Amino acid sequence: MIEIRHLRLLQELAASGSVTVAADRLHLSQSAISHQLKALEEALGITLVERATRPVQITSAGKCLLDLARKTLPDVEATLQDIAKIKGGEAGQLRIAVECHTCYDWLMPAMDIYRAAWPKIELDLVGGFHPDPLDLLTDGQADLIVTSDAEPRAGVTHTALFSYEIVALLSQSDPLSSKKYLVASDFATQPLISYPVPDNRLDLIRRVLAPAGIKPVRRNAELTIAILQMVASNRGIAALPAWACAPYVERGYVVSRPINAKGLWGELYASVRERDAEKAFVQNFVSVMTKESFAQLPGIRSGNPA
Repeated sequence: MIEIRHLRLLQELAASGSVTVAADRLHLSQSAISHQLKALEEALGITLVERATRPVQITSAGKCLLDLARKTLPDVEATLQDIAKIKGGEAGQLRIAVECHTCYDWLMPAMDIYRAAWPKIELDLVGGFHPDPLDLLTDGQADLIVTSDAEPRAGVTHTALFSYEIVALLSQSDPLSSKKYLVASDFATQPLISYPVPDNRLDLIRRVLAPAGIKPVRRNAELTIAILQMVASNRGIAALPAWACAPYVERGYVVSRPINAKGLWGELYASVRERDAEKAFVQNFVSVMTKESFAQLPGIRSGNPA
């Protein structure tokens, strides 16, 4: 019954005391102003404005609505401005889910850089383990996924971030450390220490071990340092991105070796809903992620060298 236009009308009439001035400010004709006011008064069954006086006078009932206008309209205008900014790509929400457990070291600085450039964008991390993180996009629970899964999916688009080598990690005393590189059969006799993800989410298993018919015993740890500690104490072999374990390899905490003669390479993607892919604030976040990863991570490459 009471609409935003009615509140604006009363506010302008009270401020100007003139139907003519109010009509000019609202970009309406005087007859349109009179028609709106009459329709509202008839709907409420009470007079809101005394038109015969000069300037026009707001009645007691009209002042009740005028108080509502003064309380409500600033919030309405601010909300409409926020919506306009979202439509124009200046404001919004970007909920990020990360499949790669070792991505946080470079993702968090990238988010800090991005916040400085896009203060109106609300950034948030979607926590927890997700068997199929792309479901978070289609279910509306996340807006961007950092993932190694670029399989075609309706309504989802993938942008390559970078390629990285996946290396085998061994203890200093492991006999396999004498080899130049490891092959599938080298993983048959020791447990594979990895993050708690399904076999089909691990490049080593999906692309190297499974085709060779090798199914290793799995030992899981959620933290990278926990995996490396287990490797260092001879509890198994691991396979991690080279950049994630580089500081520990340099200090001699563990030994790294390529997987296969040409190495095993993976690739990370930024996946978003197709309808969001052209939004400026989404594109810029992908750009910042890519730039920051190349600034921080050793040995990564553009494209897929595999």
